[in-house]
Amino acid sequence: MKNMKHTILASAAVAACLMLSTVAFAGNPDRAGSAGAGQLLINPWAASNGMAGTNMAICNGLEGTFLNAAGLAFINKNELRFANTQYLSGSGISLNAIGFGTAVGDGGVLGLTVMTMGFGDIPITTENLPEGGIGTFSPAFSNIGVTYSKAFSNSIFGGITMRVVSESISNVRSSGICFDAGIRYVSGDRLNFGIALRNVGAPMRFEGDGLTVTATPQGTATSLTMLQRSERYELPSLVNIGFGYDFYQSEMLNATFTGQFISNSFTKDQFGGGLQLAYKEIFELRAGYLWEDGLGGDETITTAFTGPAAGFTVRLPASADGAIIGIDYGYRTTNPFNGNHSIGIHLSI
Repeated sequence: MKNMKHTILASAAVAACLMLSTVAFAGNPDRAGSAGAGQLLINPWAASNGMAGTNMAICNGLEGTFLNAAGLAFINKNELRFANTQYLSGSGISLNAIGFGTAVGDGGVLGLTVMTMGFGDIPITTENLPEGGIGTFSPAFSNIGVTYSKAFSNSIFGGITMRVVSESISNVRSSGICFDAGIRYVSGDRLNFGIALRNVGAPMRFEGDGLTVTATPQGTATSLTMLQRSERYELPSLVNIGFGYDFYQSEMLNATFTGQFISNSFTKDQFGGGLQLAYKEIFELRAGYLWEDGLGGDETITTAFTGPAAGFTVRLPASADGAIIGIDYGYRTTNPFNGNHSIGIHLSI
């Protein structure tokens, strides 16, 4: 009876999110570019980048705070994670992320993550000085997330994230708050389902001295300062639905196939799949592919990512009391530039 109740609850959650994805969050390529806070769509973690993010239904620990908040519930005690990504390698853009998660209460896990995005020093140019030479500015994007996840049973896991988003470009800045929510359902020891609603929040707006204009009207010696108001922009909300299936299990090797669908509110919908091979929880090899309409043509492509991704994880004992240290690497192909390179270190205590 209890298992039947869990199945009914999970089925209801799947149906609700499917309805939401088709009605409220249907992909709309005509609105591409009209949302802001694009940093919320960039995965800062290395392991899941190695599957192009298609492992949202099996992603455990702090990496789950980006793809599906319910995955955080799979931390047993404590987890510390660092990651660095060379975004569009050759562009000078880099991401750094750090996170910490700890078990609290009965089946609960609390996590804190911080991501920063740097663009280097960009020359200041004007109409009179198009070549610069008058200084530089450094845009700074960041977000801080607090996630709480809980195991409601052996089959149902849920989580929610509150994220504070900040963006500054020279002397203008914008900030806001958004929320993620996710559910994960485990059926037996082979099949996982995941549903996540991400980046839901009020519109943001840039403000600051950079939006002021000072001028002297003709015929007067008095200078006037006018403050311009920028237009509000919405956040890139999306619904992500995925599964993972262990099609081969043994004492030595575990093989998992994943699939997912992303319904974007401000760009094209995406479909993806991946494969992960795990050897004794010591070594993992993974690959993934994320597809969207127009991906194969130079005139129809609307993203820098060309689809494929690959990566690996190596884990080693760090102490006699069971602590584990691991290294993650993920690569996603892009055109132009030389792909995304992500490397991370995690410690489970």
